[in-house]
Amino acid sequence: MPALDPDLKKAIIRMPGVEKDKLLLRLLAKDTILTERLQFELVEHSDTLEERRDLIRQFIDRTANLHQDSAGWVMMDMRTVSGYISRHLKVTKDKYGEVELMLYMLNTFYDHNAHLLQKYNSRTDKAAEYIAKRAEQVLKKVGKLDADYHIEFADEINKLLGGVHYSAPAHDARQLGLPNEWVV
Repeated sequence: MPALDPDLKKAIIRMPGVEKDKLLLRLLAKDTILTERLQFELVEHSDTLEERRDLIRQFIDRTANLHQDSAGWVMMDMRTVSGYISRHLKVTKDKYGEVELMLYMLNTFYDHNAHLLQKYNSRTDKAAEYIAKRAEQVLKKVGKLDADYHIEFADEINKLLGGVHYSAPAHDARQLGLPNEWVV
């Protein structure tokens, strides 16, 4: 997005307050993420963070229980859930919650659909690659969090890595250099 012209910035600053408010509200109506973020920060005062995480956890549980019949469906459902997690991050700036929810998603889908991801074949290759890349992404994001949080995530990460290294994503996990065990 191009930067605003300095003359335009000055003209906007000089506008009467009521006119600026009308323009701001019209612009906000076009950006749903920004609107939701302002709702979260200004109206909810960031008090609903845990409730928002719980809603996404419930969505993950419902989606993982859909009894998918192929690895492709599993991957598509995981992508849908990932979109909700990304939106949660954009709205709340909750990096801890993003890692927690991504780990929860990956482990929950593994728990419910492990039978579809056991062997690497042409039906599981795309899902296997997706899962391995997501696992890599989780490890990177955990590394960026404060070291005090690493202990909280250790069990879940090791559970995920166990699933990744002993099922269809194993080849992709080795290619990406994912560890077999995550040590704090």
